[in-house]
Amino acid sequence: MRRVWPWVVVLALCVAVGAGAPAWTDARTAARYPVAAKDLADGREDLRRLQVRERASSDGYSREAFGQAWADVDRNGCDTRNDVLARDLVAQRTQDDDCTVLAGTLDEPYTGTRETFVRGPDSADVQIDHVVALADAWETGAQQWSPQKRLAFANDPANLLAVDGPANQDKGAADAATWLPPNKGYRCIYALRQIRVKAAYGLWVTAAEHDSLDRELGRCVVATTATPP
Repeated sequence: MRRVWPWVVVLALCVAVGAGAPAWTDARTAARYPVAAKDLADGREDLRRLQVRERASSDGYSREAFGQAWADVDRNGCDTRNDVLARDLVAQRTQDDDCTVLAGTLDEPYTGTRETFVRGPDSADVQIDHVVALADAWETGAQQWSPQKRLAFANDPANLLAVDGPANQDKGAADAATWLPPNKGYRCIYALRQIRVKAAYGLWVTAAEHDSLDRELGRCVVATTATPP
């Protein structure tokens, strides 16, 4: 029996409710990034448990409040930036130190494009994004943390992604209520990652942020298992 791709199922549902062509496109794009049913269920439960509050003041925030940028917190001899580049890039080349990433290819999640990274004048074309931005974290609980916890948060691989530089600059310190990846298919995974990080560190969300995250979870495509022939 031929496998029915998830986007086809969602597409049929869109037709049934008269959602129109834009929903078809979004559904097909989302199917490029299917999630496990358990991960989605866990994400929904974590979101339910997140405290909903207004933002705290940004007074006192600075990048330095989260410690040395790209510190080698895991003590593997490589800074965090190069650790993330090594994790996220393919066909990569490194210096003889086996740490400094010189070049590689990125399947970029925020734009859905493939980008080439070459260390040098254009290094900023690929940047490392804090999925939950440091300034956002500061205003939703992190200003109460110890310096050690803030340093760990700023260098936690679970909250870091190699991404398109301009997209990262466009995002800035925005939360999920004010910025989502232009690649709509990736928004489900992005929302799950935001929720996972905020839940793990005990950060809270605003009402608008909660609603945005919940809306994106509702658009997730769940991975299906192929039916044996």
